[in-house]
Amino acid sequence: MRKTLAIITVLALALTVAPAVLATNGTNLIGIGPISRAMGGAGVAAPQDATSAIFANPAGMCFGPFCPGSSVDFAGTIFVPSPKGDENFGPLGFSGSDDSRLPPSVIPAIAVTAPINEKWRFGAGMYGVSGLGTDYKNTQIDFSLRPLPSPPAPPGATLPAVYTQLQVLKLAPNLAWLITPNFSIGASFEVVWQSLDLGEGASQGYTFGLQLGALYHWDKFNFGFSFTTPEKVNHKDVSRFGNPGPYQDLELESPWRVQGGIAFEPNSQWLFEGYVRFLGWSSADGYKDFDWDDQWVFGFGAQWKPAEKWSFRLGYNYSKSPVNEHNGWNPDPFDPFNTVNVQGIPVNRVGYENLRIIGFPAIVEHHITGGVGYRLTDAVALNLSLMYAPQETIKETSAFNAITFESKLSEWSTTVGLTWYF
Repeated sequence: MRKTLAIITVLALALTVAPAVLATNGTNLIGIGPISRAMGGAGVAAPQDATSAIFANPAGMCFGPFCPGSSVDFAGTIFVPSPKGDENFGPLGFSGSDDSRLPPSVIPAIAVTAPINEKWRFGAGMYGVSGLGTDYKNTQIDFSLRPLPSPPAPPGATLPAVYTQLQVLKLAPNLAWLITPNFSIGASFEVVWQSLDLGEGASQGYTFGLQLGALYHWDKFNFGFSFTTPEKVNHKDVSRFGNPGPYQDLELESPWRVQGGIAFEPNSQWLFEGYVRFLGWSSADGYKDFDWDDQWVFGFGAQWKPAEKWSFRLGYNYSKSPVNEHNGWNPDPFDPFNTVNVQGIPVNRVGYENLRIIGFPAIVEHHITGGVGYRLTDAVALNLSLMYAPQETIKETSAFNAITFESKLSEWSTTVGLTWYF
């Protein structure tokens, strides 16, 4: 027990220093752990390890390869986004195109599950769950390196922001109750740590949330459902937002999430799972201020075990980009009245649109996934997954075609995990 607590403590510290993630369903990862990520983010109806059960459906702790015993999952994801920004300020004579300099992310995760008795199970997980970011400092579109033309801009005018970094990390202790041999419910109490940097220094904060889940097993089918509460953090003194004077706060809220899934296991070799997930971005503070739409996510995964030791997995995940395009807005960066109200803060319209499109390009939609698992021994399993999201583009043009903002983004990631059964 002491060894397990020590491992959890070390990985918790590692999570707090992990770089930002440029995530996929909005700011959220499609799934946690190599098995879920290999199957397109599946896990709400038939989680195959403790990591995906805690993330997708806490009731899943009572069903799965880890039952009726105990297990510990260790996983690490290398996440490589490729954002590219393009800005053209016709009236100012500024234009540029370059790649973001934010490095790839290394995202650790750990989960444990163990029986309390025949009816109750305990679990706990810690993982990076969402985030995004771009770094255009010292690139061709870092216009802060160029002086504004004369006459000087009046108070409130700003050059575009070129740096953003968001991280959302969770600690989630979990309890699941097997009410009948075929039906379980569960709950995860989530401690959420969030860090936001808009180019003027990072601001961190904590909040709490709750995830509730249910899972029903019937013949060769599983039916799963879970709901996660919204989780809001107030980022103190995070930016001046281009204004003179003191730093301002910004509330940023992870949206409420509901998801349901169906899994079919015709025999011991095959498993198929489909799911639907809803993310309420349009009612989440921060995201609604930057005009994000709600998001429906559709995913499917399959697992084939041709031999006792081998597992092969494929998956697909789709979600329409939540970032709305704006066109025809006022392109005058020197007009002190050309602002957008963001939680009571007047933000220059040009800088606002630049931040939405160049700073937060959460626009990828299609995710193709696959992976393989190998049982090293009866007690140890190794799993690997790959994810690729092909390039998507978002482009905005102001009135009179005076200013254009464009972002392109593709992503790939690989996840390696080790599970110890005991």
